[in-house]
This record gives sequence, structure tokens and C-alpha cells, in this order.
Amino acid sequence: MKKYSVIVPVYNRIDEVEDLMKSLSQQTFKDFEVIVVEDGSTMPCREQVEKYADRIQARYFFKSNEGRSIARNYGIERAEGQYLIFFDSDCVIPEDYFAILDRELTRTPLDCFGGPDAAHSSFTTTQKAISFAMTSFLTTGGIRGGKVQMEKFVPRSFNMGYSREVYERVGGFREMFSEDIDMSTRIRQAGFNIGLIRDAYVFHKRRVDFRKFWRQVYVFGMSRITLKLLYPGSMKLVHTLPALAVIAGLICVALGIFVSPWWLLPIAIYLVALFIAALCSTRSLSVALLAVPAGIIQICGYGCGFIKAYFTKIILGRGRNIEEEIAIRKGK
Repeated sequence: MKKYSVIVPVYNRIDEVEDLMKSLSQQTFKDFEVIVVEDGSTMPCREQVEKYADRIQARYFFKSNEGRSIARNYGIERAEGQYLIFFDSDCVIPEDYFAILDRELTRTPLDCFGGPDAAHSSFTTTQKAISFAMTSFLTTGGIRGGKVQMEKFVPRSFNMGYSREVYERVGGFREMFSEDIDMSTRIRQAGFNIGLIRDAYVFHKRRVDFRKFWRQVYVFGMSRITLKLLYPGSMKLVHTLPALAVIAGLICVALGIFVSPWWLLPIAIYLVALFIAALCSTRSLSVALLAVPAGIIQICGYGCGFIKAYFTKIILGRGRNIEEEIAIRKGK
């Protein structure tokens, strides 16, 4: 029996699984198993998983398409480890990840834990720019494991783990948007301790173009309202900032056009600050230049999704209630 069980849901991600499995096979700490759950893909990755079976303990399962949360739960039911670890298929794991994780859990036991994400040197310029936009304090308030944070750390499913005891008491993931935040909230409410292991980071490939990135963060903004309905009082100031920024930005643009160009100065200052921060962080002019539109998309996409969901679900009271949404996503 292995100490850690790694569970990865997959849907048509052959190349990503190849990179993920290769990185897992190179771990310096070997006391883990890998469970890959193919969620009804039309391009199965069995070959990519079994290719590394002589170097790590890996098991492959194929099931009908029901969603990533149900695929994770399917993997949990077949896992043997003391701890359950979750990665997304588009992650690459540094070779000392499990050595660091095991060392830190020995020093400071945690029921639930997670780490940040970063951009690998092999990623495209756009992926690096998006990675900066998703991790910078200027765009997210540090909620994804940044060194400066405006909210308690919440583990995300691209780099997350918890003990078997947590699963036995809290249960698995629900099939809904932001299912990892929902899971982390239920774990905290059950009285378990949650911690950030900052050195246990993963390389996260993220989206490959801005159109897909916009759609992703737009859904994130909408799902924050779902979480508010599910957990009244869970919304913090940091969650509303993108929506407030969108409203303030539109006001500044309107005043800049019809009153005075000086009203555009706050926007200009922010964009310059974003560029300088990206340049200092990535040390790449090309990445810093793309980080500006990536940051705009991060804030505006999330903010617009948040505003739309707030208006339709809270102000107008339209749409399904949270219990109905969860039941439908579970296929009930």
C-alpha cells in the first residue's frame, strides 16, 4: 500500500497526460500510486499511462463521460493511499514535489493541503502571461497561494490533497463549477485543518489562447455567486474586487471620453504597474507585454461573470436554486 494516491481525471488530453506521467515517473520520492480516470474520452490515453507503469505504480480506468468531479470520486473509490492527491491533466510536477510534501506533512501534519502553481520555462509566451495573470496579487489578490494574500488559502484541484479520514467524513467532490472551493469549504466547516505548502508547487499549463482564458475566468466569476448561495457569508471583499474594477473602469472610460482624458489616468497607472510587475516577475519583455491583456481578461472576464450571475440569480432571483443545480450536474 502506498502512502499517497494521485488521482487525475482526463478528457481528451493525450499530450498533457504524457507530460504529466513523465514528470511523475521522475519523482525522487516513490511512495505513491497514480490513478488516471478517463472520463469517456474519444482519444484515450491508456498507452501514455501504461508506458510508465514500469517506473511508477500506475492504474488506468475508462468510464462514461459524467464530469471531472465524478471521475475524481471514481478514482478515490479505487485508491489505496493514506492521502489523496489531485492534479489536473495539464500539470507538470517538479521532481522533488513528493519529497517536499512528505517532509512538510511530517513536520506539520495537515488534514487538507495544497500548493501554488507556476509557469515552466518550456511553456509558451501566452501560457506564461496567463500564469502571471492567474497568480499575481495585482489580479487575484493572492488567493491562489501568493506570498501576500487577502483571503485564507483555499486548495484548488490542480494541486490539492487531503487525508482518507477527510474523505470518509466529508465525502467526495460535487459535480459543479468551482467544485474544489466547495470541497475545501466543506472540509473547513467539518473542523479539519487546512494549510498551504508553498514549496510544493506544480507547473500549470493553463489555457493556450486568450479566448479560452476569457471563458474560463468568466465561469469562475459566475460560480462565485453559486458558492455565495451555497455558503451564505462566504463571500469576501477580494471576490468582489474584479466586478468593482469593471464598473469603475467603465465609469472612468465614460468620463474620459465625455469629460476629461485625465479620468483615464487611473487605468493607465494600473496597466503600467501590471507591466512592471510582470517584467520583474518573469524577466521577459514579451511575457510582460502579453501579461497586460491577460490581466485585463482576468479581471474583466471574472468581473463580468460575477455581475451577470449576481444580477440574474440574486437581484432577479432567476435560475435554479443551488440544490437543483447540484442535482442536475450529478445527473439526478
